[in-house]
Parts: sequence; C-alpha cells; structure tokens
Amino acid sequence: MSTARIELTTSVQSNKPYLVKPRATLLMCPPTLYDVNYVINPWMAGNVHASSRSRATEQWKGLYETVSRIANVELIQPEPGSPDMVFTANAGLERNGIVAISSFFHPERQGEEPWFRRWFREAGYKIVDIPRATPFEGEGDALFSTDGTCLWVGHGPRTALSSHHMLRDIWDIPIVPLHLIDPRFYHLDTCFAPLEAGYVIYFPDAFDHVSLHRIEAFYPPEKRIIVREADAVCFTCNAINVGRTIILNRISSKLSSELEQHGFKVIQVELTEFLKAGGAAKCLVMKLSKHAS
Repeated sequence: MSTARIELTTSVQSNKPYLVKPRATLLMCPPTLYDVNYVINPWMAGNVHASSRSRATEQWKGLYETVSRIANVELIQPEPGSPDMVFTANAGLERNGIVAISSFFHPERQGEEPWFRRWFREAGYKIVDIPRATPFEGEGDALFSTDGTCLWVGHGPRTALSSHHMLRDIWDIPIVPLHLIDPRFYHLDTCFAPLEAGYVIYFPDAFDHVSLHRIEAFYPPEKRIIVREADAVCFTCNAINVGRTIILNRISSKLSSELEQHGFKVIQVELTEFLKAGGAAKCLVMKLSKHAS
C-alpha cells in the first residue's frame, strides 16, 4: 500500500506546475454473503430473507462500475456470519492513515470488527479501537466537512454521545454533535451529507432543533439542499460525493434538477435490494486516504 499520489501537471497559460487533487479511494465489499438475516433497524422489519442475492449482486456491480470511473476502489472480502459487511461505511472512520475501528451497538454486527481490523492493519493503517462500552459505528455516523474544519458526528440509535470526545482527541478536530431522533434514519449518513464546494444535503425532520441550528449556523441558506420525506426514505442523503459528481439511489426529478442547478452531476443507481437492510450508495463505501500501488 502507498499513499495516494498528488500529480503535477502544467498550466497551458502560465507553464507553471499546479497541484491536481488526488483520486479518491473507496473501500467496498462484494455482496457474496449479503442477506437480511435479522432485524436491527426499521427497514429490516418484514424483509428477513426477502432480498434477492442475484439482484443485489447486479445492483452492487452497477455501483462498483460507476464508482470505479471516478475513484480507486479497494475490496475486502465478506466473511461467513457477517451479511452486513457489504456496508463498509460502518467499518470505521479513517483520516490521514489513522482508522478508528467501529464498536458496533448490536451484537449481530460485532463479528465484523476483527475482519475490518485485520484488513486495515495489513494495509498499513494505524488502528485505534473504540471501547465496547462506547458504541460508535464509523463513517455511518461520522462525516468530515468537505473543508476539513470539523467532524459531524451523529448520536442516538447506534453511536453514543460519549464516543465523540475520543474522535476529537484522535484527530484533534472540532466535533459537531447531531442528535438523530427518527429511528428510520438511524445513522447520520442516511439523512445528512456534506457536499463539495460547501454544500449540504439533509432531511431536517431526522434531527432535533439544536442539531438543526448547528447545521444552519455552519451552512448558509444558499448552500443548503433540503430533502423532502419522499426522497429521504429512498435514502437520497445516502450519497457518494466525489468532486462535483453525486452517486445515489433513485430520486425525484425535482431534486435531481436542483442538484444539477447547483453544479453537480447526478448519477442514479438502482439499489433497492440494499434498502431492505437499511442502506444505499454511501453505506456501501468507506472513504480512504490510501490505495494499493
């Protein structure tokens, strides 16, 4: 493994070199063992063993191929007994070669932790373990602002507020807590997404009033893209953002047009099989700062 290279190119007008942003790297896990085997969120209720693995594989491949056009993709192989490993966003949180490994709230997902820990260790990352007594579910509940000035961290159904100070100490970065109050949006990345150029897309009803005030204090009105419930329940906010490209599940034409008016290229990928487990595009990837050479 090696750190992502920053390429030097030359301006035609000035003949001076300038920096090109390194290509994004994302971690994914094939859905070879994916299934809805239990109920640990409202989306799973009524969907136990109701998903089609063949359709899930087809949809995942569509997402993988789409993501691969704009980012490097690293793969971790799924392990028996961990059908939710496909949702790699929950593996941990990484920045500058340091990974805070998740401490899953539900026992059903705790078996994933050693497999993710081993992958990151072998890939050369520095590992920080979050104590079992302090639930924390990785990038599902923790998202860096695109300008790098703060870390948005959800708390409520799956991540404990008491975990926030640990994250602050690891990266020496201000933490902005956001309280999730709607059980359907059990992770922060299901209802909130910082976007390139200082934009944000979010579903206001997922948060309490204090959290909404924090969002609005950080993002000016012209940078806020508010999602209505009909789009929110399709996991619109569960979006992969690389540069000015946004990859997400199917959304309304109205919202797609709004995003495009703000200068984003919107790519919609059918992910209905993963919605049955409470996940979509963003849940299926984890951002990394390193990739294989």
